[in-house]
Amino acid sequence: MSRPAAAPARLLHMIGNAHIDPVWLWQWPEGFQEARATFWSAIHRMAEYPDFVFTCDQVALLAFVEEADPALFEEIRKRVADGRWVNVGGWWVEPDCNVPTGESFVRQGLLGQRYLREKFGVAATVGLNADPFGHNATLPQILRKQGLEAYCFLRPGPHEAQLPGNPFWWEAADGSRVLAYRIPHEYCSPRADIAHHTDKAMAQLPPGLDSAMVFYGVGDHGGGPTKDNIDSVHRLDRLGAYGELRLSSPLAYVEDVFASGVELPVWRGDLQHHAAGCYAAHSGIKAWMRSAEHALVVAERWASVASAVAGTPYPHESLTHAWKQVLFNQFHDILPGTSIEPAYDDARDQLGEARSIARRTVNLALQTLARDTDIPFREGTQPVLVFNPHPWRVRADVECEFGLAIERPWVEDDAGQPVPSQSTRPLATTSNPKRIAFPADLPPLGHRLYWIRPGSQAPGSVGDHGSAVRGPASAPVLENAHLRAEVDPATGWLRTLLDKATGVDLMAGVDAPHTVVTDDPTDTWGHRVVSYAGPGTPFTCTSARIVESGPVRTVVRVESTYERSRLVEEIMLGADARHLEVRVDLDWQEKLRLLKLRFPVGLQDPSAAYEIPYGHLTRPADGAEEPGQSWVDVSGTHANGTRAGLAVVNDAKSAYDVSGSDIGITAARSPVYAWHEPRQLEPDGLYSYQDQGRQTFRYLLVPHAGDWRDAGVVRLAAELTEPAQPAYESFHPGVRPATASFAVEGEHGRAGSVVTTVLKRAEDGDGLVVRAYESAGVPAAWSLDLGFAGRTVSATFAPHEIRSFLVPFDPDRPVVEIDLLEDPLADTEPSLESATESATEPSLEPAGAESATPEVAAAVAAATNTADEGVPGDA
Repeated sequence: MSRPAAAPARLLHMIGNAHIDPVWLWQWPEGFQEARATFWSAIHRMAEYPDFVFTCDQVALLAFVEEADPALFEEIRKRVADGRWVNVGGWWVEPDCNVPTGESFVRQGLLGQRYLREKFGVAATVGLNADPFGHNATLPQILRKQGLEAYCFLRPGPHEAQLPGNPFWWEAADGSRVLAYRIPHEYCSPRADIAHHTDKAMAQLPPGLDSAMVFYGVGDHGGGPTKDNIDSVHRLDRLGAYGELRLSSPLAYVEDVFASGVELPVWRGDLQHHAAGCYAAHSGIKAWMRSAEHALVVAERWASVASAVAGTPYPHESLTHAWKQVLFNQFHDILPGTSIEPAYDDARDQLGEARSIARRTVNLALQTLARDTDIPFREGTQPVLVFNPHPWRVRADVECEFGLAIERPWVEDDAGQPVPSQSTRPLATTSNPKRIAFPADLPPLGHRLYWIRPGSQAPGSVGDHGSAVRGPASAPVLENAHLRAEVDPATGWLRTLLDKATGVDLMAGVDAPHTVVTDDPTDTWGHRVVSYAGPGTPFTCTSARIVESGPVRTVVRVESTYERSRLVEEIMLGADARHLEVRVDLDWQEKLRLLKLRFPVGLQDPSAAYEIPYGHLTRPADGAEEPGQSWVDVSGTHANGTRAGLAVVNDAKSAYDVSGSDIGITAARSPVYAWHEPRQLEPDGLYSYQDQGRQTFRYLLVPHAGDWRDAGVVRLAAELTEPAQPAYESFHPGVRPATASFAVEGEHGRAGSVVTTVLKRAEDGDGLVVRAYESAGVPAAWSLDLGFAGRTVSATFAPHEIRSFLVPFDPDRPVVEIDLLEDPLADTEPSLESATESATEPSLEPAGAESATPEVAAAVAAATNTADEGVPGDA
């Protein structure tokens, strides 16, 4: 039976797929078995239906099948060659697209696309990420630089976001575009006839489309297209009511759209919102993930240096395995917190393995670098090498704990000058350990030697370092040359936060709580939630007192309670700091409730900015729950007419709101595990609730003039999540001086708006890969002097641009720009000339910052005086 002549002139590409959640309401072994069963089912359908085409994404599942069922994998390879098994997506899994770092999205494609190319001879050109709960605004740039020209997604649905059309161009802030297609109705279908499913899909598509995609096949727990599915497609095609129905693939659809030359509307920004409760659900997985992501990029940096400088073998295989563990646990039902409770035991173990690999890698690299550092004998002292993982100068308070018999310890730097220090609370509760804090001034991507010495310093040897001062017991005060903060003992929060440079007290006239507990009866996903920023009940402050005061810092400990929960916040101000650091210890015992930490300030006409993966985004200050990375900022006009603001930087949270000039961080949320409406909780049911018990994290309060760009928050966030690391040493001769720098970003170490994030061995082993991105939305010049490799990379960046470079080990081969799959770009080579006059690059170093010490300046000069040196061979 042929299609009636009166049938609509429309082509429906029927996309046979099986949405497989490797983890959700089951653990990963069950998910992997289902992948194997589903893939065999697809192979069998191909034998039964000559026109059947199967669409597959999630490279992790293919890699598992290759290992577990080689015969099946060989069948898949044959069908790929025949064009009937179409690999799309190009990523290791279908990840959450809000919480991971920008570099994680790069690695999803780097490992996924390179695997497809290696095993099947061709990488994907169409992205498919059907089920995540929103998509960040940087993705079009990342996708294009991974060879992906289009992107298919389901959420947010038509009831959640009105898009300009379907398909449409999705454009990133740098101007990169991908063809985007919102899957109508659902990505999976019932097992039987799909006429009703197709009706619902057509109802969501714009009228008058000449072609469209409808996805079908049993999904979530796998399954794929059934015989009844395929038979019904053939029947509906013959009836002709929908036009032509063709068993097809996203690749064929995208090729048709490109060939048509049709003009499409443009969408700029992120694709939000769906399931806002997922930004905060399960604090554990959010913290483990951020820790693992940053630990791995630090491990790659130090492994790259140690390989070139000390001949330590680069641990490519183990680091790749660790990245695969990280990428797998970014799956869109694991990282958002919506899986069953046992799945998080697995995630904790897998991410723990990744962090352990990173830590072992860093330890070996630092030990080998320390081995070659000259550390002369000084009787009765403890040498400490402090390592800075960033290619810019870092000044940070460092804490060291030791059990040596050093009475009245103090600190001296490598030039023999006393360094301010003070005793702090040790981790161990015994009679021997001591813990000391001191400010370290560290060269870019390098180390500096400090000595812990016994006895008393000579009077006045420390000098005036702007020491923090003790306030009256009734109102603890933290103050230095830059800031004054006063804690209200009645509320346990700041009643004064004065920036002395601008004269702006951000807390003037503010009367709003810092802690807000609200009832949260919504399911794990937080379906239909727009905002958690409503009124609630604060914690009750039980104590606010100074627990440390000395030449390094003042610490005020605030203790509060709410019913069965306890909150301890230690507010710290360093002697020369331009921000407050707050260390949080929360014991949360509430169920179906949510805790917001709020940071209200007195500003008019507020503007809210959020860090997103490899970028930032301005959003309305309307109280909506929003996803973000490590920082959020509100800027506006103070009553005295000054433009000012407050940035909040943290190391573990990803759910925020800005309500007027009041920033909120969702610190804890306690729904039942894997609870999905419309299922209701039974009054006498036995349930397990998320976020029960103790958690710790840190945040910074960064007052500033102007907006967040003036506060250097991007680098502060990097330094918080990738901190300097002290390493105890012994006495030994060495070829390297006590202060050394291996790579320096910016001219003479002056860093700007382009931030270097990655230094790693190339995937093919032939050189180093350097990656950086422009963080402030302005054209900028950038350079990175790889002193340890004898090479310099210089380039200009467009606003918001991500660029990557390959630095060959062979000194006769030029540095070349590469894409995010580490393939060279055609006819591109980074300029070794200075930036053009049009490239403006505001410094992100805080205003009024002191110049580097002579020792650090000398280390920077040594690291950048390497233009004529050769590149060490592949160690």
